[in-house]
Order: sequence, then C-alpha cells, then structure tokens
Amino acid sequence: MSTIIGVDIGTSVTKAVAFGEDGTALASASQRSHLEMLPGGRVEQDLDDVVSGVGGVVREVTAKLGRLPDAVALTGQGDGLWLRDRDGRPVRPAISWMDARASDLVARWLTDGTIGTAYAHTGSGMFPGCHGPLLNWLQEHEPRSLDRAAVAGYCVDAVAQRLTGRVCLDASDATLPFLDPRTRRYAPEALAACGIAERAGLLPPPAAPGTVLALHGPGAGLLGLPEGLPVVAGPYDLPACAIGSGVREAGDGVLILGTTLASQVLTDRVDLDPLAEPAGMWLCTPAPDRWLRAMPAMVGTAALEWVLCLVGATTADVDCLLADSPPGARGVRAFPFLSEAGERAPFVDPSAQGRLDGLSLATGRADAVRAVCEAIGYAARHCLEAAGLNGTLALCGGGTRSLTWARLIADILGRPVRIPGEEQVGALGVVSVARASLYPGYAVSPGRHRVIEPRDDVRALYEDGYGRYRAELGTARAAWGTHPRPPGHPGNL
Repeated sequence: MSTIIGVDIGTSVTKAVAFGEDGTALASASQRSHLEMLPGGRVEQDLDDVVSGVGGVVREVTAKLGRLPDAVALTGQGDGLWLRDRDGRPVRPAISWMDARASDLVARWLTDGTIGTAYAHTGSGMFPGCHGPLLNWLQEHEPRSLDRAAVAGYCVDAVAQRLTGRVCLDASDATLPFLDPRTRRYAPEALAACGIAERAGLLPPPAAPGTVLALHGPGAGLLGLPEGLPVVAGPYDLPACAIGSGVREAGDGVLILGTTLASQVLTDRVDLDPLAEPAGMWLCTPAPDRWLRAMPAMVGTAALEWVLCLVGATTADVDCLLADSPPGARGVRAFPFLSEAGERAPFVDPSAQGRLDGLSLATGRADAVRAVCEAIGYAARHCLEAAGLNGTLALCGGGTRSLTWARLIADILGRPVRIPGEEQVGALGVVSVARASLYPGYAVSPGRHRVIEPRDDVRALYEDGYGRYRAELGTARAAWGTHPRPPGHPGNL
C-alpha cells in the first residue's frame, strides 16, 4: 500500500500526516512556527525557520511510520510575499498575509479605482497582505529587496524550491491578485494598475496541473528521505481543504472555521463582473474547467481566542460557555473584524474594526463569547452568500472541535453542515492531488463525515439576527468611509 506524507505549512503551525491509499491517517506530527509581530502591524516569518519545521515534522512522521513514504505533498498558507534569490534563499524576511503595512495604500486604491480596475481583469480583490500592495510598498520603501530577488512567490513554492531546487508555483497560489483565472496567465492590466509592471519578471508562471517534482540532495538531507523521492507542491491550503472535505459538484462549498474564516464554493464558470464589489477571488483548481469562488475573511477562530482571553477562559471552556448563554446572547452583539489589516471578504476595507456592544452589568462572560461566535457565524453566512453557495456545505477547521459551535453555525446558516471525519483535510486534499498526479485514474474517495442539522426552534431568531447584522454592517461601512465603487458603477454617476 503506497503512503504519502501530506504537509500543511500553516501560519503558526506546520503539520504532517501520512495517509494510506484509502485516506486513513497513519501517523502525524506538528510543530509551531515563529511569527514576528512588529510595530505598525507588520508580520513576518523566517523562511529558514519554516523549512526547518517542515523537515522536523516529516522526519517525525517517517519515524512513527517505521518505513519510507512513497511521496511528499505540500500545501500551506497562501498570499503574503516570499521573496527569494535564484537559489531559493530569502532576500528579506517573508511578509505574512496578516501584514498591515500597506493598509493606507489599499485604502487609497479602493477609493481611486485601482483595485476595481485590476478586479475587472482578474476577479480578485486585494487586501494589505497580498502581492499587489506589498510589491508596490517595497518598490517605494525597499526597492533593493526587489532588485536582489529572482522570485516573488508564496510559502508553498518557497519550501518546494528549497526541497527540490525548482520553482513550481501552483495556479491556486498565483491567482491573487494578478492572474486571469480563465487563461491562467497574468493580466498585464492588473500589474500596470498596481504600478509594478516592471517587476513582472519576478512572478513565476503557474505550473501545469499534475506537475511532479523530486527531492534533490539538500532537500533529501533535510527530510531524511531518499534523493529523487516525488514531491507535489500545491494547491495551497484553501483549495486543498475543499478537496479534502469532499467538495466535488458545482454549487457545493466548504467553510473553514480556522484562524481565518474561509468560504469557498465550487463553480464551472468564472464571472468577472466589473460592477461587483472587488472582493474575494476565483481560485484555479487542478481541473482546468473548475474554479473555487473564495471569500476568505481575515479572522475566524482568532476572534474567539481574543474574547476567551478577554474573559479569562480557554478553548476548553467554549462548549460550557455557549451553553450558559441563550441564542441571541441576551442582546450582546459583535463584529469579528479584529485584524489590524481590516477585512478582505466579502468586502475589502482596511479600516474595518471589531466591536462588542449591547453590554450591561447583567452581561456575563458567556454572553460575550456567544456574541462573538454568533458574529463569526453571520460573517460566514455573508461570505457564503457572496460566493454563491447552492449545494451541500462541508465545515472543517479547528473550530469544529466544538460541536456546540458547529451546531450554532448550522443554525445561523439555516442548512445542514457536513463535518469530515479527518481533521487535517488540507493535508488529505493535497495528498489526493498528489495521488492523482502520480497514479493516473486514481479516484478520490468521499471520506467519512457526520451531518449536523439546523434547529427549527431558533431559525426565526437567527434570521432576525442576521438581518440586524447586515444592517449594522452597512452603517459601520459608511462610517469607515472606504466603501469602494468599481469603475462604471451607477453610484459614480
């Protein structure tokens, strides 16, 4: 039985899982990565530290297996900016997707139409932690970093280059913000709009679906595996989770209840509507005629962790706290927009702010926690509606460890949610892609799952709550003052 190790290089944790042919997890390991949280909302990572973490978890899983794997498959965080030289060495620390240094630039681009112009050619919005504003910011403030670089890539292809000596960028990573998802080529209009057309040579062309790499000598030494072992790099974590969660038919979707709150819906067409609000993206998948309409909000479980810290609780207390506050949280309401970079889906606004209101002396800590959990659920519903969900929905991510919270999500969405039996669906998804690349004709099994149904007795309450959330959000966006209108929008007349 062939065994493939899937590695999911998250923002804060790198995980490795060995899977058998039937999708059964055989061994796993994890290791935390280091994030540099710097003044001004800057967030950076050390590529060498990330690569070392990959080596550590792969070696640990191989030892637990007691035999060598047949291949390694890589997925991980997307966006951000991972600048390297020709040998794959970083020319500066990697800039995380969480970074906020370009927030003012994005706010200006939202109001002057720059983002709308790029969106008309790519269907991708922009936020401070993606390539467009980051490259422009570096061009203005650190041009020598760009001069020294040979590749402006992402996390997964940066690690793959260190393991194989080759630059191999998956089309899903390349999507945001310059790729025309219909042709899988960079749109020169988007590069020009961002003022970085002269840096286009730093962007590697997307690799063909099914590309298989091989460990070179240094990579083999790092992982403790034989030179020449097959390596598959990508798709990155959002589409990998969709694949691993069993999203197969157009209209089906997945909600990732993780550090970020990522909503995706599979589609068989790309609609680049120039009048649509420039948010989200159309992610390329391994199938050339399938895309994922993605609406990844900045903050998911990170907002829950924030309020738990505020009230002196931990994730182990979530179920009890939710049980101690009724649906509606006794009138306490929240916005979950806690990232210093604002929000990126289903709207882009670097000025977006979180809030917790409706408080009184009668408010308990359970009410505050439930209000934030409900706000995350409302944000998820907003994202899924914008992404066009009309089929089944899978729910995955660390938040699903709380079945009470998962049930709350189903209640707010008003639809059943399907929770995969395998928790590390990103690693499973990229392993499935690797098997299809290595063994033509391989069919991905649907996998085990459990279904949580919404409860009828809270439906009306959450319908009202969602309506109030949307109305209050509209008022807040007007106050934030960066609501974008794309070129040609009727409101510009």
